[in-house]
Amino acid sequence: MTRIKCCGMTRIKDALLAAQLGADAIGVVMTSRSKRQVALEQAKAIVDAMPPFVTTVALCMDDEADFVRAVIETVRPAMLQFHGMESDEWCAQFGQPYLKAIAMGEGASARAQLRAYPRAAGLLLDGHGLGEAGGTGKTFDWSLMPKDIRQPLILAGGLTPSNVQTAVRTARPWAVDVSSGIESAPGIKDPAKLRDFIAAARAAT
Repeated sequence: MTRIKCCGMTRIKDALLAAQLGADAIGVVMTSRSKRQVALEQAKAIVDAMPPFVTTVALCMDDEADFVRAVIETVRPAMLQFHGMESDEWCAQFGQPYLKAIAMGEGASARAQLRAYPRAAGLLLDGHGLGEAGGTGKTFDWSLMPKDIRQPLILAGGLTPSNVQTAVRTARPWAVDVSSGIESAPGIKDPAKLRDFIAAARAAT
């Protein structure tokens, strides 16, 4: 069964609804480069509200190491997610499980990056270009999803309730990650879209 991560949470009620509907993970965005950024204390409140067995993920992007440590200490997420130019060594220094986003919008050059993070718990393949924060609504060619990478692969970028089934059937990812596709405005999740997305992703075979 394809796992589901709902990212860009800014409100406790949205994160709780995602969990109640069956999301496997929720994400909070910590980097100032995103319009979905939340403060440390708000991120902590969202993470603390999550029920057992929902994985909490904090997203950083080319942030200072001291800030990442503050996220770990204050928010206490189950995992980190790095979305910038960070190296495998840099990401691993914190001793926390981490996901690394790969900018598939870069085309062929992105493939080299797929093997550059051997210590990552998983790789998140997003449709954005290099230097973009994600949540852009951009897709990439799902048929390019690699089949020879040992880590779990998470499909992201432009996923919506109407296309997630096709995406899952084409790419066969370990998980899908959605943000803009379940929103009424940046950071504000739409309950109907959220419900429809999770139902569609679960129905994909």
